[in-house]
Amino acid sequence: MKKLPNINNLYPLFVLAGLLFVWHLITATGLVPGFMLPSPFDVLKAFGDSFSELMHHATVSLTEAFTGLTLSIILALVIALIMDHFEGVYKAFHPILVISQTIPTVAIAPLLVLWLGYDMAPKITLVVLTCFFPITIALLGGFKNSDSDAINLMRAMGASKWQIYRYIKLPNALPGFFSGLKISVSYAIVGAVIAEWLGGNSGLGVYMTRVRKSYAFDKMFAVIFLIAILSLLLIKAVELIERKTMPWIYGLREGEKQE
Repeated sequence: MKKLPNINNLYPLFVLAGLLFVWHLITATGLVPGFMLPSPFDVLKAFGDSFSELMHHATVSLTEAFTGLTLSIILALVIALIMDHFEGVYKAFHPILVISQTIPTVAIAPLLVLWLGYDMAPKITLVVLTCFFPITIALLGGFKNSDSDAINLMRAMGASKWQIYRYIKLPNALPGFFSGLKISVSYAIVGAVIAEWLGGNSGLGVYMTRVRKSYAFDKMFAVIFLIAILSLLLIKAVELIERKTMPWIYGLREGEKQE
């Protein structure tokens, strides 16, 4: 017998449809002038008319985001391993790591542009600074919260430090790592766009600045929706990788649901 789809999965679509309907009513009744708030149909038309140009700018932003995200994953793994291995380093730098995240990203971006110029370097650097913190904290938490009895047993059996990380600490850190990665992929797109606002030749942030100055709000909303769609697609991609990487977790969850 074919399994019926879970209606709970449709709730977000109902909410989205309701919001779009309210938005259409506001613009159709003239509560907000059309030049300030374009209708959903105007935004959809602007998206279609500017599709090729949007894809060009999106390619640049995605390149910056993926490059920065890859570097942030590598940096986060290295920092987490060092802080987990050396307790003194953890106690000295963990508070500084937390405090560094209280500095607004918008405040850092102008400095990076002044120091690194208008090429991809400041955008990638801002993405790295934005994304590495959630991944680092997630990995570090997984390492620190590993089963101490299992670690002691591995040591008693003569396991090396690499084997302890491979069989105990890394698997224990994977759920937290993917949770942090889901946050970071959305931060990566936003961080690249924010850096592009301050200067550059191409990218979604540059395109937003141009259409804002020309008061083309329909195109502005088209860019906003494109950024949201890209972020959702990246989060879904991370979820697919998570399922492939941790089949034992999802197998257990599906078994619990069936019960």
